[in-house]
Amino acid sequence: MSIPDYQTIMYPLLELLKSQEEKSIRQLYDEISNKFSLSDIEKTQLLPSGRQPIIENRVGWSKTYLLKAGLLESTRRGYIKITSLGMDVLKTNINRIDIGYLNQFDGFKEFRTINKEEEPIIKSIAETETSQ
Repeated sequence: MSIPDYQTIMYPLLELLKSQEEKSIRQLYDEISNKFSLSDIEKTQLLPSGRQPIIENRVGWSKTYLLKAGLLESTRRGYIKITSLGMDVLKTNINRIDIGYLNQFDGFKEFRTINKEEEPIIKSIAETETSQ
């Protein structure tokens, strides 16, 4: 399997937190890697900058978007947990979360509006991810 894009990671990331216990981002990198059956090579494959593993970058973007939508909360540095809104989302009949889905949440819409000038950068990241 190839490394999933950040939107593909969003729902599984939320599911991994359904126990309502906080988890470290480091732990979630491993759990997502295992969930998608990534090989050791895929787990260590770096971004073109050579500074960060691709899977960690994509989990990071997924986490950021879910935080902005209010589905996750940061409990302390490097730790997150699911919110009641996130739990409500898991109770619905969906199996994928993407940017289109997150647009229904005010916090996410506000985040996207504030960052409109950064949208070309975000689109560039998304295009790079889907081409890999």
